[in-house]
Amino acid sequence: MNDQKISELWHHLHWLSVLAQQGSYTAAATRLGVSKAAMSQRIAELERAARVPLVQRTTRSVRLTEAGQRLVDDTRASFEQIEHSFAQVRDLAGVPSGLLRVTAPVAFARQQLAPRLADFLREYPDVRIELDMSDRLSSLANEGFDLAIRHTARPPDTHVAWTLCHTHSVLVASKTYLRRAGTPQTPADLQAHNCLHYLRAQDTPTWTLERVLSKAKDKSKDERITVPVTGQLAANNSEALREAALTGLGIALLPDFSAQASLQQGKLVQVLPDWKPVGAFAEQLYAIRPYSPHVPRAVTAFVDYLRKVLAVGFAA
Repeated sequence: MNDQKISELWHHLHWLSVLAQQGSYTAAATRLGVSKAAMSQRIAELERAARVPLVQRTTRSVRLTEAGQRLVDDTRASFEQIEHSFAQVRDLAGVPSGLLRVTAPVAFARQQLAPRLADFLREYPDVRIELDMSDRLSSLANEGFDLAIRHTARPPDTHVAWTLCHTHSVLVASKTYLRRAGTPQTPADLQAHNCLHYLRAQDTPTWTLERVLSKAKDKSKDERITVPVTGQLAANNSEALREAALTGLGIALLPDFSAQASLQQGKLVQVLPDWKPVGAFAEQLYAIRPYSPHVPRAVTAFVDYLRKVLAVGFAA
């Protein structure tokens, strides 16, 4: 095989590395923006040129043969260097541009992120955004995301994390529910209410509340109470809990960004305002990405924009 023929296979080798990352032809084709048929054809051409099988196919996924894995391992660093070098050169233009792939939790993305994208894209017309709204914790490197928005207490040590803003949790209910069931005066009163709680692994759900120090008689004491709660609905999405609270079903514990609009509109009211729920949700929002020596201008511009527009927080 002559040098010209080998040079025609660079794209094929890159596609093989993407296939190794994604684990399926469909996912790899989506990542590359090509058809599944084109993906399969390129890999078949590479196998014919190599004269050995490179991929073992099953009904659900694919995995590389020993020869295929060796090719990927030996070329990975070169492709990463090419990508890094090109990104640096492209950024010499000084204007954020290119595709920005972002993943974010469903509730936050729908309520806070999506409504703010238009202003950013108008400011940076050469940037395109693909927004993945999912509560699943994606592998950024393997799935090709440039940035993830995470509501977490501790971002992974292997990633770079920018703090976007602080958040807090609130207890909310509709006025209709409170008229019917009464308004709790103390955390212990919650045990007599229909408490709409976030779905977690624990057997008996509990809510922990801390007295707001400015309202406490003895400000030297950090009064904290944990109460077991029961309710007709548990969900792993704060929007579902908010919607149930809006219908008058019960009292919901929500992150502030989910409750903000309904509180401002008077559709929900805060319950036990002298008490702050703790431990239910993280108190910071982060933008994170895997560590790399070069961060594209589109990423830094987007992070700076989010930090600016979210700086005021989600106070009602």
